[in-house]
Amino acid sequence: MHTIQALVAQLAARWQNLTTPAEAERGDSPVGTAVITAILVAGAVVVAGAIVAVANGWVALIPTQP
Repeated sequence: MHTIQALVAQLAARWQNLTTPAEAERGDSPVGTAVITAILVAGAVVVAGAIVAVANGWVALIPTQP
């Protein structure tokens, strides 16, 4: 029983430390968010370019009228 009481006391103390205003979550850094966004945009541009290249290749295979 003593072990359970010690565990509860430790959890309560930890919870109190995590919920103090000084330790409150301040959100993610805008720099990290900008870097992730730039990487996603670059990936989307690469995928769109690949799709356009494949589509142009298929269109080039269509026979033309003489």
